[in-house]
Amino acid sequence: MAREYLKKATLTAKSDASEVRDIVNTILQDIEKGGDTAAMEYAAKFDKYEGNILLTDAEIAAAADLVPEKVKADIRFAHDNVRRFAEKQKSTVADVEYEVVPGLIAGQKAIPVDAAGCYVPGGRYSHIASAIMTVTTAKVAGCRHITACSPPRPGVGVAPAIVYAAHICGADKIMAMGGVQGVAAMTFGLFGLPKANILVGPGNQFVAEAKRSLFGRVGIDMIAGPTDSLILADKDADPHIVATDLVSQAEHGYNSPVWLVTDCRALAEDVMARIPALIDDLPEVNRENAAAAWRDYAEVIVCADREEMAATSDDYAPEHLTVQAADLDWWLERLTCYGSLFLGEETTVSYGDKAAGTNHVLPTSGAANYTGGLSVHKYMKIVTWQRATQEGSKPVAVATARISRLEGMEGHARSADVRLAKYFPQENFDLSPHD
Repeated sequence: MAREYLKKATLTAKSDASEVRDIVNTILQDIEKGGDTAAMEYAAKFDKYEGNILLTDAEIAAAADLVPEKVKADIRFAHDNVRRFAEKQKSTVADVEYEVVPGLIAGQKAIPVDAAGCYVPGGRYSHIASAIMTVTTAKVAGCRHITACSPPRPGVGVAPAIVYAAHICGADKIMAMGGVQGVAAMTFGLFGLPKANILVGPGNQFVAEAKRSLFGRVGIDMIAGPTDSLILADKDADPHIVATDLVSQAEHGYNSPVWLVTDCRALAEDVMARIPALIDDLPEVNRENAAAAWRDYAEVIVCADREEMAATSDDYAPEHLTVQAADLDWWLERLTCYGSLFLGEETTVSYGDKAAGTNHVLPTSGAANYTGGLSVHKYMKIVTWQRATQEGSKPVAVATARISRLEGMEGHARSADVRLAKYFPQENFDLSPHD
C-alpha cells in the first residue's frame, strides 16, 4: 500500500530567500563598515530602542526583581535539567592518547571555543527557554566568554525573564539588540565584546540568513528554518492528545509544518476532526499562527504498517519526532532521522522545548538527515596531536616519502627525507614509489 494523504500541504516552508538574502547582506555590510554606530542606527530603526546596548549589573538586577518567584523557580528547574544533561553529554568526549605504531603517539583533545554568541528570540514570543538552552550549554562546554543577545521592546528593553534566565545560566554580557544587527554585533565584536567564534540559537528568517551568510568566518549551530514536528501514532493512541500536540507545535508560526503519520485511518480522521476546535480555543495570536500552519503546511498520512510509517518519518527527517504507538523500543531502534525523539504519550515536544533537559535548538527542514541539534559538542573543537621518537618516526617517514612522490608532491617527500637523513645517516632507504 502506498502512502495515502488525507491532508496534503499546499505550501512548503520556504521564505523568499533571494529578497531576504539581499536585505541581510546590505545590513551586514553596513554594520561591518560602520561598527557600533551603524549597529545602533539599525537597532533604533528595527528595535525602536535607544537604551543601553549592554545591560549593566543594576539593570540585570532590576529585571530580575520583575520576575515572579514562581517563574524564577521554574527557570532554575529547567536550567538545572539542561545543565546536568549537558554535563553528561560532555563526559562522553574524552581526551585520547594512543600509540599508533611503536614510538609514534597520536592524541585527541577537546577544546571549547573561546567566545560564544547566543541569540534569544524575543519578538512574537519571549523565548525564555532559548536563553536556558544556548547559554547553559556554552557554559558547560567551557567557553570563556558568552554573550546573550535578545531583541528589546520599545520603552521596555529585553524581557525581564529572558534577562534573568541568561544571567543565572552564565551569560557574561547581555545585549539588548535583535535581528541581523544583533548577530552582526556579536560576530564583529562590537561594543567592546570579543568576536564570537560561534553563533547559536533560533531566530526568524533574517537571523537565519545572517548566520548562513556569516558561516565560515564564524561557526554556527545550524541553518534553521521554520520549526516542524511529526507524530507517529497507532490505533491505540489518544486522538485528543495527538491533536493537542499537533496544535501546540503549529502555534510556533504560520509556516511551521506539523505532520501526522499513522496506520489507522479512523485515528487520523478523529484527529483531523478535533483540530479546528482546539485551534479556535487558543488566544488570538496563537490561533492565527496555528490556523495558517494547519491549513497550508500540515499533512496527515495513512500507511500500511509501522515499517512504512517509520520509513515515511525518516524521509521527512523531522525536527521533533513523537511516537505514540506500541513497542517503543522497536521505534527507538528503527528510527534514524530526527532532531529529538519523544517516546510515548507520557512525554511531549513541549517538555523538550522548555524544561526536560534535552536541547530545543534542533535541525529543521530535513537537516536531521545529516546533523543533530545543539549540544556541548557544538562549542568544542575536537583537535588532534602527535609526537614521535626517532625510531617511531622511521616507518612513517618512509611511507610518507613514497606516497608523496607517487602523488607528485616532492616537497612533502623531502620533509620526510631530511628526518631520515638526520636520524639514520648510516641507513639507505628505498624512497621511490616505483619498483
